Amino acid sequence: MKEIYDFLKKSGSYYLATIDGDKPRVRPFGTVNIFEDKLYIQTGRMKDVSKQIKENPNIEICAAADEKWLRISATAVEDDRIEARQNMLDAYPQLQPVYKADDGNTQVFYLKDATATISSFTADPQVIKF
Repeated sequence: MKEIYDFLKKSGSYYLATIDGDKPRVRPFGTVNIFEDKLYIQTGRMKDVSKQIKENPNIEICAAADEKWLRISATAVEDDRIEARQNMLDAYPQLQPVYKADDGNTQVFYLKDATATISSFTADPQVIKF
């Protein structure tokens, strides 16, 4: 999982895919953190992505760095503990003017039953489950 975290951090931003009814939706994300041995992402409850994950928690993430690309399939599980939200905000202080751990909007999810595949044109795919 640390290798996946490092890859996502190196990429700078990644793309999160959700389902909206019967339509796919993809948007750039930038938050990723490890808390209590789980990989977390963050959003706001008021955003469409939050509503889409609540309706269907199956997500995919895609990122690229160093002539490799990463694809993660996982179930997004909300962690509604203030400690989890605060940990994410501590890792991203630039979000603190907009988000607070107790604002009712900040939302974090950890990735469950995740399968990550790192691919390139020059090596066999590397599959990591966490």
